[in-house]
Amino acid sequence: MKKTNLVLFPIGALGYGLIEILWRGYTHISMLLAGGICFVFFAKIGERFKKANLLTKAVIGSFFVTFIELIFGIIFNIILKKGVWDYSKMPFNFKGQICLLYSVFWGVLSLIFIPLSVSVKGRLQKE
Repeated sequence: MKKTNLVLFPIGALGYGLIEILWRGYTHISMLLAGGICFVFFAKIGERFKKANLLTKAVIGSFFVTFIELIFGIIFNIILKKGVWDYSKMPFNFKGQICLLYSVFWGVLSLIFIPLSVSVKGRLQKE
C-alpha cells in the first residue's frame, strides 16, 4: 500500500465515523472501513479527473460512496444481520441499504472531501 494511502485511509475512517456520530449519534466499526476506502478513492478521483469540474467529481464521489454503502449494507446488514442502518422507510431506497437522499448527501460532502483528500495527498507527496 502506498504511503499516501496509509495516511488517507485513517483520516477517512475517522471522518466518516465522526460524521455518523454527529448525524445519528453512533457508528459501527464497518463504517470506519468504508470511510477509509472512500477517502482514498476521493484522492484518486481528484487525480484521475484533474480537468473535470468539482461538481462532476462530486457526482462520481456520490456514486462511489453509494456503491460502497450498498456493498457494506449487503454484507453487514443482510448477510451478517448486524443492523447497522435501515433505509427501507426512506423514499427511493434499494433493499433498505441505499437511498437517493443519502446519495445526494454524499455528493454534497464530496464537494468538500475530494479537494481535501487531494490537498492531503499533495502535501504527503512533497515530503
